[in-house]
Amino acid sequence: MSKKKRREIPRFQTPIIETHCHLDYLQGDELETVLAKSREVGIEKIITIAVSPGNLDTVRALANQGDDIWGTQGVHPHEAASYSDDVDARIRQSLEEDPRLLAVGEIGLDYFYDHADRGTQRRVFEQQLQIAVDLQLPVVIHTREADDDTRAILANFSGKLPRGGVIHSFTSGMALAQYCLSEGFMLGFNGIATFNRADNVREVIATTPLTQTLLETDAPYLTPVPYRGRPNASYYLPFIAEQVAATMQLEVEELLRQVYRNSQALFFRDA
Repeated sequence: MSKKKRREIPRFQTPIIETHCHLDYLQGDELETVLAKSREVGIEKIITIAVSPGNLDTVRALANQGDDIWGTQGVHPHEAASYSDDVDARIRQSLEEDPRLLAVGEIGLDYFYDHADRGTQRRVFEQQLQIAVDLQLPVVIHTREADDDTRAILANFSGKLPRGGVIHSFTSGMALAQYCLSEGFMLGFNGIATFNRADNVREVIATTPLTQTLLETDAPYLTPVPYRGRPNASYYLPFIAEQVAATMQLEVEELLRQVYRNSQALFFRDA
């Protein structure tokens, strides 16, 4: 019996900005193939995200490799123990020097895996939020099983982050969603929205203002249905757009037009 053919990737009129992926962690396709396939389905810009001292320079190089690739600088909570004054200085210098680097991230708290001591995670999160304050840049925040501490730390910076930011791959509770939205943050949604058991995420999507919604893949992770099980890539973003639009009870093009404006306003205002 032949395998059931998967749906082709849909194409829409409105371009899409990939606001969160990891091009240096590509699995499967080579970079040029990913970029070509992404352009074919309307992906106009791709933001590749830094996560550790070891890939800060790699992300910067990627951001300068093509007109449609941009980047960030930051240390993920998994890598918080590797943060130092030297790393802090490197992040600041790169962000000040390079207009292809748009935000401080990926930063935050992860109490699910606890790869780093929680106290260290909180300190490093705060230090990197301060970079965003000082350089007037947006932030890209990761939070998992750390709703209370994430809210407490963000409350300490309330009104101090002039560019706001995004809580990426949002899977937290409704209380944190409502707080972050009230503080002007955007919420980023990815392939998790298509998973059968992700009713909690779809509940948040349904209550998120369209003006505070972003789309992302977090590739090569979290591949959306109907390609779950394969390495993720930015060219699967149209499937995520379909699901988010359906959950919000909107036409896809209406969603995409506003999400494009949101992405431009958050990341590309000065680019």
